[in-house]
Amino acid sequence: MPAIREKPGKAGKRATAPSSGFAPNIVEMKDAIYTRCAKQPAETIFSQSDILAMKIIPKNDLHLLLECTQRLTREGLFRLMTRQGRAVWKVVKKEEAAKYKTLSPEEALVYSHIEASEREGIWTRTLQSRSNLHMTVMNRCLKTLESKNYVKQIKTVKFPNRKTYMLAGLQPSEDVTGGPFYTDGVLDDEFVHQMSFWAERYILGRSWYHPPSSGSGRMTSSHRHKNLTKKEAEDLRGAEFQNRQQDRERTKSMLPMPPGFTKYPTAAEITDAINASGLSGVAMKEAEMKQLLDILCWDGKVEKVGDGGSYRATRQVLSDDPMALENCLTEVPCGRCPVAYLCKDGGPVNASTCEYFQDWLEI
Repeated sequence: MPAIREKPGKAGKRATAPSSGFAPNIVEMKDAIYTRCAKQPAETIFSQSDILAMKIIPKNDLHLLLECTQRLTREGLFRLMTRQGRAVWKVVKKEEAAKYKTLSPEEALVYSHIEASEREGIWTRTLQSRSNLHMTVMNRCLKTLESKNYVKQIKTVKFPNRKTYMLAGLQPSEDVTGGPFYTDGVLDDEFVHQMSFWAERYILGRSWYHPPSSGSGRMTSSHRHKNLTKKEAEDLRGAEFQNRQQDRERTKSMLPMPPGFTKYPTAAEITDAINASGLSGVAMKEAEMKQLLDILCWDGKVEKVGDGGSYRATRQVLSDDPMALENCLTEVPCGRCPVAYLCKDGGPVNASTCEYFQDWLEI
């Protein structure tokens, strides 16, 4: 029997096929691209020019770049995104990419939208709209993802009745939880009251001072009419800090700091002090403390001074019966003036320049 010979056409086709030696180069290039990109910060976005600048793609061949990024995207190691109408990519950790391999196409679609919502979470109605899945199918996917501990349901402060999901390994943002003032989506009134009360006491101890007094506990006439210097006021203020049993009732015998005093506490100082006290189980931020200080300002307990960055306490007159405080002395501005002891001819406060006294006379 004569030997069977190969047809020249087929033999020539096998001899010129480039795929046998070319495919491994694509694998090596895509692995090198992923390794280089994975070393960058997690939130880094890579454009086409960024990848070409790595000098991994020979001759900046765009066809090779497309092949590498497509393979990385199919393997779940790259996430394709759009920025200003151009394609960009974001690196996905290999652990996260492995999750997609265990999911069905519908589950992977739902998981990708939840993952994209990051710490804000995504409402189920929005999730259905973006995934274009039937509600029954979507609910089944969510149940599967929850059973695998891939996602979790959270409660938002703004919309507590909405079913919202986010990745199980993430913590909700403060916009979602409401910050330290909320517990399980409910405003913690007791916590807000305690923090406000502590902040008010802290400001009070740094806004007023107890002048030297006689044995009976009253100010001597020499100190009552003496204009204290800044140094004397600061010394009295420092001595006042030693007394930890400060009470609001004692403000009746306290005097304000002298004019020009600049060491009133700031929001940053109050925040550091309240965190150091251990009163709060969570670390307070300056922005959160400013919210409490705004409430105290609206309640008339503290006021902003200077450029608004510092705070001082206002003088309070306590009584269960507000009408009992009304008398001929309290009706005029002088009777309620916290700096009345400074009022004298030629002094920083005097009757000829007091605008409140003039307003009262015109009533």
